Amino acid sequence: MKMLCHGIDISDNDVSCSDSLIQNVENSLYKIKEAGASQALLSNVTGDDIVITAIVEDDNLVEIVNKSIFNVLKENALGFDDLNGVGLKREDAGEGISYVELDLNPNFYPDAVILSFDTYCGEYFVENVAKSAVKAATGMTDVYNIASSLVDGIKQIPGVGYVSNQTDDPVIVANVTNVEQIGVVAGAMIGAVLGNKNTYLVKRHTPINVIPGSVIFSATAIMNGNLIDLAEYFSFRSQILSK
Repeated sequence: MKMLCHGIDISDNDVSCSDSLIQNVENSLYKIKEAGASQALLSNVTGDDIVITAIVEDDNLVEIVNKSIFNVLKENALGFDDLNGVGLKREDAGEGISYVELDLNPNFYPDAVILSFDTYCGEYFVENVAKSAVKAATGMTDVYNIASSLVDGIKQIPGVGYVSNQTDDPVIVANVTNVEQIGVVAGAMIGAVLGNKNTYLVKRHTPINVIPGSVIFSATAIMNGNLIDLAEYFSFRSQILSK
């Protein structure tokens, strides 16, 4: 049983995703379920990047579901740079899809916390930002598994192709086996990320309205098949109460 995440820029600008693009992708998610996914969600929309997240209960379906996700991205793309960065051969790998393949605990609901990043001239430090979130969640109670799209060399996306370490908008996924611990795990990951310079938590589907040299990220939770944007919740919890 696996969770598959594909993060990519298919927008036609450098700062946001249009409402029509989001709607078109969401209307196409049924094709991923038809390919064998038990769930298919547009989990994150971060600046000009989106993340499609799918659950496969049969590991033999990973390649087929990955192909269907790639096809949905290609059918709805307004910009093709990242799609063209996926090479059919290792030597053709370029800046492409931020891919995460995470083994899930089959004895629990596939609940998870997903962080997705976008950069505006922050490519040179976003990897360290993402690693801080991975370290924060590693070893936490009820975190069954955690993985990221970060890669040192070439990564193979089964059924799709190859991408290189030029792929610079990371995705991080943590599988949480106790729904009451979602907030604890997400809080640790978000807090670790916000400790980095020029890094900002934004609501899902927020343009990258920052001064260049910055990183933004969205944080979502999948709980019993439901998608929840965690930004507003943590913004409220972080308020300092006035006298």
